[in-house]
Amino acid sequence: MSRRIAVLGAGKIGESLIAGLLSSEWRTADEIVATARGDVRLAELSDRYGIEATRSNADAVTGAGVVVIAVKPQDIDGLLEEIAGHVTSEQTVLSIAAAIPTGRIERALGEAVPVVRAMPNTPVTVHEGMAGIAAGAHAEDEHLARAEEVLGHVGRSVRVAEDYLDAVTAVSGSGPAYFALLAESMIEAGILLGLSREVSTDLVVQTMLGTAKLLRDEKMHPVELREMVTSPGGTTISAIRELEQAGVRAAFLNAIQAAMRRGRELAGG
Repeated sequence: MSRRIAVLGAGKIGESLIAGLLSSEWRTADEIVATARGDVRLAELSDRYGIEATRSNADAVTGAGVVVIAVKPQDIDGLLEEIAGHVTSEQTVLSIAAAIPTGRIERALGEAVPVVRAMPNTPVTVHEGMAGIAAGAHAEDEHLARAEEVLGHVGRSVRVAEDYLDAVTAVSGSGPAYFALLAESMIEAGILLGLSREVSTDLVVQTMLGTAKLLRDEKMHPVELREMVTSPGGTTISAIRELEQAGVRAAFLNAIQAAMRRGRELAGG
């Protein structure tokens, strides 16, 4: 397989992927080509990373082992029309275009092209992203493994059936917004209690980071961690009681279900 990787539509997530591939030294600059619409953006990518940058998506995919589709959903049809006939079944197409099913891409490209669909979230910009990936009709284990390898340089990924990607979007795709809202609320609470905004922000952000690392690196169950912090008759249990009485747990369940429903609506129309 060719080591060349084409990133079509190098916006924030596409650029983060390029940066991750280069910083890990998994690929060199001469093995990556990116596309963008504007000359200024093309010059930025070329100057910043030393990669080839071009307006032509058709030229970019030629000879690439992996083709990453990173355009906005509203631009997908024009892109697929441009690269149809230039992508072959020997290549792996990794689509991170939100809400675009693999079947739509496969119909446009033909040739039994292996398509893997991924839903990464915004922390890929700091190489701590999470993505769900799903195989299209022609993608085999080797193509999923290739997609995992690419995404592994900007975070982690899990395999799911494509029908569950709307759930992935609702949980981890939208997830950073939930945590940001929680952080905002906790910071405001600290200010209410007399802390400066700077001190309150430092306390909350570092606490969120440390908690995430405990859950991930120590493989702790959330219940285990909560019980570790919660002493009988102490401050934490008083706070937890207020949160439970306010229906916070049910609100999160309802919110994430609403996000999944909206994702399906967008995908359908």
